[in-house]
Amino acid sequence: MTGTEAAGLKLNRRRTFLIGFAFFGILLLWQVYDSWCPTFLTDIFARRMYDLSSAELKAGDPDKILNVQWIVGIVMAADNLAALILLPLFGSLSDRTKTPIGKRMPYILTGTFVVAVAFPFIPLFFHANNIVGMVLMMAVTLLFMMMYRNPAVALMPDITPKPLRARANGIINIMGYFGGAFATVLGIFLPLSNYINAGDEARKLMTIEVPFAVASVLMVISALVLFFTVRENKLARELRDEMELGEQMAAVETPVDDDAPMSKANRRMLFAILGAEFLWFMADNAIGTYIGNYVIYYMNSGSQNTMILTIAGGLASVIGFAVAGSIADRIGRKWTISTGLSITVLALLLMCFVGPTGRVTGEHGEFAFPALLFGVWAVKGFGMALVHNCSFPMVVELCSSKKIGRFTGYYYAASMSAQTVTPVLLGLLFNATKAWRVLPVYSGILFLVSCAVFTLLVKNIRAKKAENVKGLEALGGD
Repeated sequence: MTGTEAAGLKLNRRRTFLIGFAFFGILLLWQVYDSWCPTFLTDIFARRMYDLSSAELKAGDPDKILNVQWIVGIVMAADNLAALILLPLFGSLSDRTKTPIGKRMPYILTGTFVVAVAFPFIPLFFHANNIVGMVLMMAVTLLFMMMYRNPAVALMPDITPKPLRARANGIINIMGYFGGAFATVLGIFLPLSNYINAGDEARKLMTIEVPFAVASVLMVISALVLFFTVRENKLARELRDEMELGEQMAAVETPVDDDAPMSKANRRMLFAILGAEFLWFMADNAIGTYIGNYVIYYMNSGSQNTMILTIAGGLASVIGFAVAGSIADRIGRKWTISTGLSITVLALLLMCFVGPTGRVTGEHGEFAFPALLFGVWAVKGFGMALVHNCSFPMVVELCSSKKIGRFTGYYYAASMSAQTVTPVLLGLLFNATKAWRVLPVYSGILFLVSCAVFTLLVKNIRAKKAENVKGLEALGGD
């Protein structure tokens, strides 16, 4: 029996699973967005700039593709600038919102339905060679995902006591990866590279439209499941005593008090976590943004291999999320995250030595894909699962239940600011070096610095032992 169980705190796995439908919708849409949109932008900007077909671009001078990556980076980053304001804003607004359906649910439902309408128009405008329409729909999608994302993420700590949040975060992240798996499977059966390599007259809209439409439908379904099964107001009343006990057992240097300013020790802890998070999101988002182009234009391989990479990383991530809570119980959240970052650095170091095989296969003259890269992705996926599983609970550990939305906003402001900077910076590096090999080097260095910052500046504070908390016998199990 763990200390939290002895204290009368036990994770309700069924309820946590249902909350995970929010993450299901988030990662489902994000997987489609990150896998398709950078290649859409690369193709449409390069064709406009050089007045060539997609096939001519790919078969001709590879520098033409690299030359537009900084533009792709700007577009992919521009929408994230709004997130720096909107994520903390929606977090704070939802903290203060009171409605019959709860404080988070109005934002979740509104964001979901607007995104579901706008998202399928992105490939439609791309197919019509309409840059303005495509970028506008990308902006609308990102804007309303910000309305959805912060309240959806804050919902878990709203109704989960602090000592249980690492385990709960593992469950809901696994649910999120199931969402991403739907997009990945579609990408295997409807390869984007087949569309890109086809002549303008042979391109079929349904090849790129289906993943976006399916993502919209499943996102709506996931939001409805969440709405009909998780009653915010009722749960807040039922779990009041458990949440108070969780506050007493929190892993913080000094107790959290809404009526007093944040202590210097807790503030230092918050800044250290957010600083390291900024760096590892710069690294991870660089890979997420450009891996599709890396596979198609550097490895000269089919886009379905990007999806298989995602599956390999996703399966390893599920394992990581499943065990991260238990690891954190034994060695603490700090060392769990440091271990995950170290594992990821090793994976990126190996990726630096993996290049195109040179063996040509397939109707489009594609190279055979290096199998070693699948292993690299699995190792990276496991490592980053340990990181993501424990980092968000560490941030919301430093606030009371009245400020969860605000601190969730801080967490995502750090990640979004990183995602604003890194696509542009890496795009400029591609343009300057004319080398796709910059990708693993760039990300590996950032992961290494992030690991150093986190390990040196963040303290490993463990939750209080159950026996040190008064009056536990009066509380029943969940």
